[in-house]
Amino acid sequence: MHWITKSANRVLGKQRTKVLIDWTIDNLYHAIKTKNYFRRTFLNRKENKFLFILSPPFCGSTLLNHIISSSSNVSSNNIFHSREGQQLPKVREIMFLNKQRWKPETEFEWPFIKNEWLKYWDITKPILLEKSPCSIVRANVIEKEFQPAYFVAIYRNPYAHCEGLMRRNNWGPTNAAKFAMKCMRFQQKNINQLNNVISFSYEEMSEHPDQVVEKLKQHLPELSDIQLSLNYPTQNVRNENIGVTNLNKEKINNITEAQLDKINIIFKRNIGLLEFFGYDLME
Repeated sequence: MHWITKSANRVLGKQRTKVLIDWTIDNLYHAIKTKNYFRRTFLNRKENKFLFILSPPFCGSTLLNHIISSSSNVSSNNIFHSREGQQLPKVREIMFLNKQRWKPETEFEWPFIKNEWLKYWDITKPILLEKSPCSIVRANVIEKEFQPAYFVAIYRNPYAHCEGLMRRNNWGPTNAAKFAMKCMRFQQKNINQLNNVISFSYEEMSEHPDQVVEKLKQHLPELSDIQLSLNYPTQNVRNENIGVTNLNKEKINNITEAQLDKINIIFKRNIGLLEFFGYDLME
């Protein structure tokens, strides 16, 4: 009986903590909107450019958002948690909680979403930054809705990507591999078809961040004051704040032989896609 009571108190304690955190975040969101309202009212709006990070989940987009946001010319529409615009109040139900969000034919209310995002962007900054993973399947629509639109497409070793999907989403290897290939297919399309797009890999960003920063500066000169740091908070397999670090080897080592066999069944059907991004099959 004592054990049951202790367990119940522990669960209730976690629930109270979550409620407190959510309440705090909601109030912070409200404060940001209020601050930006006065900025829009009393300060001059810049000639804004919309910059979208196109990235599958668990491929380094949060780290990239931190790097770009280090510029004084950038305003990110979300600065909490994974820094995703799809997680903002009112937008969350439309995008993040939409079970069809990964289907490109699913239509979003873009005028409403844009209006909500503008409440969280500081429009006195020239670059308005956004990242929502599901945007990779509808980047062509985003390009029409947000003008002028610029894109950064990032991709990652698909085996490391699968490990993240299996561990974080509790997916099986086959579903993880199919989703990883789906993401790569859309990224290939984005790289080939979008205007104003640059691309690089998670590996390049984590091993040669200075080179990636130069690419970003050439893409948008307004990013000239990006400051690289070793202390960017990131989501990672260690659940530690380790900054700019390539964790692929550590993640791939977590994949069992049985999982690898099932992943490779899917990857072998998409060998051309892997070659496009410069990756090889692991036997």
